[in-house]
Amino acid sequence: MMNMKLSAAEIILWLLVLNLGISFGAGLYEHRIVLPRWLDAQGMHWFAEEARRDNVGLRFWAFVSTGPLTLLTLASVFLALRASGPLRVWWLVATSMVVADRLLTFSYFIPTMMRLMQAPDSSEAVASAMSWSRLNHLRHLLVAGAWFCSLQALMWQRARA
Repeated sequence: MMNMKLSAAEIILWLLVLNLGISFGAGLYEHRIVLPRWLDAQGMHWFAEEARRDNVGLRFWAFVSTGPLTLLTLASVFLALRASGPLRVWWLVATSMVVADRLLTFSYFIPTMMRLMQAPDSSEAVASAMSWSRLNHLRHLLVAGAWFCSLQALMWQRARA
């Protein structure tokens, strides 16, 4: 019979993997499906009312990444520093990528979107939204990389057990 009792480290790592997968998929969905309703890059228009109506920051991201992913990242850094071998390496690489994502999110993405949600349709708003959209690709890469590294860490965790 397999032992199903998980340690705190295993639970945090599992939650990190799940949260990163959800964040990655939701980020791609927002970028491909939702963002075009806010930004008409061809016609050079910014629709702040649509962004305010969707309010994905408070309706979705606050419950998926702003709070939970940040807390899981802090717990993961603490636990990964106490791990050893390949588990430690993969887990620290994953958390480093998430820390970079969290820093970008809190220093640029959230403040910029808050300003854009109040901005009128202007060339400045469109330029800012287009920059936000382009830089969002970096965030997707960071989250995807962190997700894959955390999956690798999970594999090493399971191999140790």
